[in-house]
Amino acid sequence: MKEPAPATGDVVLSSRKRLKPPSNNNGQPSRRPREEELGRDGLVSIPRLLRTPNVNHKSENYEDLEDLEYPAALYSTMEQHLPSSFLNAPREKKLALLDRILSKYRPNGERAKKHREYRERIKHNYQPLHDELYTLDPERFFVKSFLDAVKDGSEVALRRILTEHSSGVFTFSMLKPSFCSKMLEEVEHFERWAQEARVKVMRPNTMNNYGAVLDDIGMEVMLNHLMLRYLKPMAAVLFLNVGGSSLDTHHGFVVEYAMDRDLDLGFHVDDSEVTLNVCLGKKFDGGELFFRGVRCDKHVNGEARSEEVLEYSHVPGDAILHAGRHRHGAKAITSGQRTNLILWCRSSEFRELKKYQRDFSSWCGECLLRKKEGKKERGRRLSSAKRQLSS
Repeated sequence: MKEPAPATGDVVLSSRKRLKPPSNNNGQPSRRPREEELGRDGLVSIPRLLRTPNVNHKSENYEDLEDLEYPAALYSTMEQHLPSSFLNAPREKKLALLDRILSKYRPNGERAKKHREYRERIKHNYQPLHDELYTLDPERFFVKSFLDAVKDGSEVALRRILTEHSSGVFTFSMLKPSFCSKMLEEVEHFERWAQEARVKVMRPNTMNNYGAVLDDIGMEVMLNHLMLRYLKPMAAVLFLNVGGSSLDTHHGFVVEYAMDRDLDLGFHVDDSEVTLNVCLGKKFDGGELFFRGVRCDKHVNGEARSEEVLEYSHVPGDAILHAGRHRHGAKAITSGQRTNLILWCRSSEFRELKKYQRDFSSWCGECLLRKKEGKKERGRRLSSAKRQLSS
């Protein structure tokens, strides 16, 4: 049976249109500034980053700057991808350039303004039910097996707690029942407050009509700590080819499914490099997740191969970790209520570098298959040519 095409509601797509170069006063096309060119007041244009970092270059230290929008380590890492002509520029100019590159991922416009106002209203008026949820407490949040594996930090220790159900889909025990219960109570408390205060809750994405963004209600710092300290080490081992070692931002939220709410979730890909999905409860039947392989934009609507087909039933407290480009969806819930905590982990570095790539065979299942088939075909042609020469 053919699977439905992945929805694009969770993915921001863009298109390009080739424009004619502007003309000068003589009617001739104006000279386009070189990507490496520096102007008197700084940078004229944003350079094309190098796919392979210059590991011999010692990057600047940005830790002393207090008003950075992104982690200081991200600036140092991305600096190694700058063209060589920029590496010896003053730090402030390199910082300005990196900020310009990263600004493409910063929200803007009317929607962003409304979002800021929404957050401000929550910040000044909402009183949390469980204050302890807003600061990460490993001993209270996590089960011992997960905590011990992260403390050990070795690949052997991390893989010991994992179950790989299908290529690239991992599960492990993560959250204590007490944490799950309190998070459910906190979300319900927030929704009651929003209803009483006549505040329209901004939903997590375009596909879920119920749930809330945890970052908006004050958990952004806690979730960022969770991503950097506890998920990034795992992602660096499991998802290195999709930016797992350079995760720097996130989108954290809960989604809710019930008979009087969303029943299912259509086939889609996430707006993330790595996704954490943890079932919080409550009691429910149905709602299985289904996975159909990792794909790039070009092949996102392609067929799944038999080895890529997986269905998984949620277990409260257990986490699922997968690449954001791993196509998936959720079947309809048949009774009860299911609430999940989702953390979309993103890498600004990976997203910027991906713009210059044409070969995605390191992570796209279809690209890899076609690359292997092309190699076999070239081998057959070479063998045929050799036979003809020897005859």
